[in-house]
Amino acid sequence: MKILVGFFTTESNEHVPLRNDITVYDIAFGDECIRKSKVDDVLAEEGVEGIGAIYANAGSSGVIKRNTFDYIESCMLETVREHLNEIDGIWLHLHGASEVEGLGSGDHHILWEVRKIVGPYVPIVVCCDPHGNLCKEYVEAAQICRSYRESPHTDMEPSKKLTMKMLIELCRNRQNIHAVYRKLPLILGGEQSVSTDEPVKTINKYMDEMEKDPRILSASWHVGYIRHDSEVAGCGIVVTPATADDQQYAEKKADELAEYVWNKRHEFHYTGLTAQPDEALKMTLEFAGGPCVITDSGDNATSGAMSWNTYVLRQVLAVKDLKKSFLFAAINDPATYDQLLPLKEGDKAEINLGVGHDEMSEPVALKVTVKKKAQMAVDYTFGEVPDITIVGETILVNIDGTPIDVIVQNQAHSYMSRFQFEYAGVDPADYDVTVVKQGYIFPYLKSIAAFYVMSLTNGPTLQDTAHLPFKKVMRPMFPIDNI
Repeated sequence: MKILVGFFTTESNEHVPLRNDITVYDIAFGDECIRKSKVDDVLAEEGVEGIGAIYANAGSSGVIKRNTFDYIESCMLETVREHLNEIDGIWLHLHGASEVEGLGSGDHHILWEVRKIVGPYVPIVVCCDPHGNLCKEYVEAAQICRSYRESPHTDMEPSKKLTMKMLIELCRNRQNIHAVYRKLPLILGGEQSVSTDEPVKTINKYMDEMEKDPRILSASWHVGYIRHDSEVAGCGIVVTPATADDQQYAEKKADELAEYVWNKRHEFHYTGLTAQPDEALKMTLEFAGGPCVITDSGDNATSGAMSWNTYVLRQVLAVKDLKKSFLFAAINDPATYDQLLPLKEGDKAEINLGVGHDEMSEPVALKVTVKKKAQMAVDYTFGEVPDITIVGETILVNIDGTPIDVIVQNQAHSYMSRFQFEYAGVDPADYDVTVVKQGYIFPYLKSIAAFYVMSLTNGPTLQDTAHLPFKKVMRPMFPIDNI
């Protein structure tokens, strides 16, 4: 048996100036594509040969340039054509939140083009992020379309392995099935759908019970992605039958799951403590213990923001007689990074920190001392076994005369895992307050924080869903409209 493997991930935030070209992507082919996709062990265990097409991962960033997408898609499609008479099935990791200049969803386009080549019956399984947008034609182009359950995505790797096993079983026992889709007139941000909290916790349990039904192969609730305007934005339900005889039953169960989620629409809320920026800082400064964490939600790099806003830093600098120590992890400013890069630890410099793109990223004149130069690491596993990629250097500076340290970088990355802090040579436990560029707090920071708050800052990842400037979405749509 031979399975073709392809991977394409971009969360496209149209509210940032970055446009993705090929240099933004981590690209791999062949066996390295399969390894990076985290399904090589399943293929080996099942005695199945994998054919790697392309692994293309840009994480969360901007809208994709058309020529960049065309290259990625052409690599995928050429591999499909080359091995058309060999492959028994196709496994695709398609995030679901991409946006391509002049095209729309790149995820949707790839799947449709693959389906055109292989015809209607070759099994295709799509593993996807719950923060992706769907439509009926996209879902029905796959036999199975299943998202991970957890947000933050602690079950990402198990979901990849599960969907690959589903595909292998489907190839061994072919069925004329396709996934069933239901659109919900509901639009949510990720910060309102954290899976350790209600109602998502109960929704996930409901779907787990559905998947115990021998007539149902998989069930998913897709939160959707709100950082670019799209006619396919919003929540979706996907249910896959076990056999061709169960197709109508899957339609019924999809209706039931859709109703179940819809009836909980008034229960979605921000998880944990949230506050307007001034109140968030005030509560943090007044908290007696530590360590504390503030998440700068309007500049959330995990949802495509540029991680360059200096607003919270300026808030803290304005505090008279600051008693608490602060770590900002991190502020993205390529020009200041380049200025600091030749310096040694202990050297002093005068910098203007902030790119000046808008009032949120306004530069701040600072006198600083270089404390440490270390490694900038990316790790999206969230677990105890990291998958670290070194993408550059970090430069830790202290703002002279203050208890404020800032990690200065030339890339937008959110500090989510213990390993990222370790590679940067800092420990949040050594500071009273750590400020990170994310929305909902990630598991590591939550585990060490005595107090944490999401600061409802302005920026490209504004949390007020009802007031985001959507023009293309289906209407009426809750909570934009009072349905």
